[in-house]
Amino acid sequence: MGLRSDVRGLRLLVVLNMKRILIATSNAGKLRDFAGAAARHSVAISGVPGFASLPPVVEDGETFEANARKKAEEYSLHVPGDVVVADDSGLEVGALNGAPGVHSARYAAPELLGTEPHEAGANTDDDANNARVLRELKNVPAQKRTARFVCVLVAARDGKTLATFHGVAEGIILDAPRGGNGFGYDPLFYFPQIQKTFAELSAEEKSRYSHRGAAFGQFLDWYLQFTTTTAS
Repeated sequence: MGLRSDVRGLRLLVVLNMKRILIATSNAGKLRDFAGAAARHSVAISGVPGFASLPPVVEDGETFEANARKKAEEYSLHVPGDVVVADDSGLEVGALNGAPGVHSARYAAPELLGTEPHEAGANTDDDANNARVLRELKNVPAQKRTARFVCVLVAARDGKTLATFHGVAEGIILDAPRGGNGFGYDPLFYFPQIQKTFAELSAEEKSRYSHRGAAFGQFLDWYLQFTTTTAS
């Protein structure tokens, strides 16, 4: 089993060195998460060249998949021939009927910007987003504070989606933040399996349990097969 795993890892490393894997995001937290997941497979990742100067893609989809697909397809047009990976992800809290959901990054917009999250032109501060979730869960007992992180990752090339991957992490929302790592809702998201929040983990440790790590692992398995097939 160990030998087969080592051989697969070597094949994956060789294949990935032949092609670039480009991540379409300027979010430093997401890049750390992807780097942590990639490190587990001895893979290096890279941002889309000149990403900061590209026209931003408006994330107006009603689902994580719609937003991820839109970003992957549009950004892949700027790097012809390369596979571009984009994700959309967020927190779904059961007691809040699935909110913040696709509005996770802009959940505090009503307080900070005076507009609804879907109308906000920019992400809102992580601390403010966390504070809103805590206010809305103030009277909710611990056993009903279940939540999950969801990640949908899309691989595209030349403006067309090639494959879609889904990752989920189930947890509980604490009544106060804990840990200094991670980003977004990580300090509130307690993962019972390891009795820690995601903010108490390094990027590589987090990738073993996170929604983004799960989706990225699926992508790497697919990419190995995809590249092998297209090269033959």
